[in-house]
Amino acid sequence: MMRFVRFLDGVNELIGTSVAWLTLVMMLTTCGVVVARYIFNVGSIALQESVMYLHGTVFMLGIAYTLKHQGHVRVDIFYARFSTRTRAIIDSLGTIIFLFPIGLFFFISSLDYVSFSWSLKEGSAQPGGLPGVFVLKTLIPVMAFLLLLQGLAELGRLTMIITHNDEQA
Repeated sequence: MMRFVRFLDGVNELIGTSVAWLTLVMMLTTCGVVVARYIFNVGSIALQESVMYLHGTVFMLGIAYTLKHQGHVRVDIFYARFSTRTRAIIDSLGTIIFLFPIGLFFFISSLDYVSFSWSLKEGSAQPGGLPGVFVLKTLIPVMAFLLLLQGLAELGRLTMIITHNDEQA
């Protein structure tokens, strides 16, 4: 089971660290938009939309990486005082009760939305905008799938902690 967990962790680690570089591209593009606008008095809807596309991509593809690194919001008032095993039980229940149903909901409910967008080859509503909105929308079920996979990895790791009291799992 740990091989499977490490494989899923590795996939999301690779995706997360790769997509993190897009924040640099996003920052440079934003600077380019500002320079073009205020120094050269030139506006570009496509550049502005590319910043939004990059932001959406970072968010969608980075969500599972954030889960892997325990970066999502949590209320630690009582949680921090619990034993490792008790925290693992709480996290397992949270994964089963919240993460899996919400991830499945996002995945299933986005399929029609994305396929409709693909059938139209949906582009920007703005003149001069980017044409590939349908590609960006494809990241919604991809995000849900990666989140569900990382949820499986987390549940596997938590199961090892619960059953073997293995704090290093």
